[in-house]
This record gives sequence, structure tokens and C-alpha cells, in this order.
Amino acid sequence: MGKRVYGQYCGFARALELVGERWALMVVRDLLVSPKRFRELQRGLPGIPSNVLTTRLKEMETAGVVERRLLPRSNHVVYQLTATGTALEPAVTELGRWGAKLLGPPRQGEVMTVDALVTALRSTFQPKAAKGVTAAYELHVGNMVVSACITRGRLALGTTPLSDADLTIEIGPALRDLLAGELSPRKALSSGLVQIQGNRTLLEQFVELFRI
Repeated sequence: MGKRVYGQYCGFARALELVGERWALMVVRDLLVSPKRFRELQRGLPGIPSNVLTTRLKEMETAGVVERRLLPRSNHVVYQLTATGTALEPAVTELGRWGAKLLGPPRQGEVMTVDALVTALRSTFQPKAAKGVTAAYELHVGNMVVSACITRGRLALGTTPLSDADLTIEIGPALRDLLAGELSPRKALSSGLVQIQGNRTLLEQFVELFRI
């Protein structure tokens, strides 16, 4: 089957021709977090067939969205976004924000990956609420760890533990309900759905900073 085209001289149509194929934006999502080897992309997208991933990467390389880079002192090739690909970040963030409002509970077989968690925090971040805030959060969801450091209102996300987190949060699927305002921080703590290390008022602040 040939690549889908829409036959319209339109920027939106062209964008969909380049990154609108199945799995393409999911690859972009994960590469926005960090460059990755082919196998790392496969692990982060457990439902993608290897031939589809190969095809999408080739298509996006041809389109100038993705490029390959050889890691120093190794023969490992990683895929990373070009400047053109990185420019998709606002669109991915807005789509994530829009989709988060429609999520509902997890469907059977659905999983969360660390890159999905990073994207969720990036998409739900509230810059206005963060104005003047400096705080460091460490979020544990299952065996995943994501750090969210806010310095004078600017957000930096990572996937390694912090040595000086102001608040450490351990949570499961209740994260969505907490950020959607359907579960209060007080009830989340009293029910055991959330466990923290640090000042509980910072959990209330976290919910205000990352809100669906």
C-alpha cells in the first residue's frame, strides 16, 4: 500500500502525510523525551510490529523529521529528532492535553510507559500555576521513576531519581483521577492510593501544577 496523500495544497494535509501514519506520532512522542536505539523504541511501543517501526523511521528520515546518529565510542545507532521533528513538541503536547481529558479508566491490556508518563506531565503542566514556584518532585509509578523539577516556573523532566526531591510520590492508576480533580489529595492519602515522603501540602501543590 502506498503512502497516504490527500491531494490538497494545505499545511495541515501535508503534516498528516508526513507524520499522520499509524504509530508515527507515538515515535515522535518518545523521541521528544530522548534519542533512542531501535530496540528502545520497540520496548517503549510494545504493540508496534518491527516492520512497521522500520517503515515509519525510514519515512520520517526521508521527510527530515528523524535522523540517525552514531554514539561516540560505540557502534550503536540512535534515532533522534531533527529541528523539524522537535518543532512538533507543541502539537504533541496539545494533543496529549486534549486526550488526557478523554482518557477515563485504563482499558484492558493498556500499559503506561515511562515516556508516556513524561509526556503526561509535560501535557498537564500549568505554567500559570507554576509562576514563581521552585520545587522538585519525584514520581514513582510501578517501577518507573520520573522527576519533575520546577525552577522559577520553568519545568524540566527526567527519568532518573533525584537526590534532593522536595516530595516523593508513589502512585498507581489513581494518578489520572488525582490530576483530573476526581480524587482529592486528602482522600488519596487516607485511602492509601498515594504514599508520599515529604510535606503533604506539596502534594496539593503538585496537583495544581499538573492538572487535567
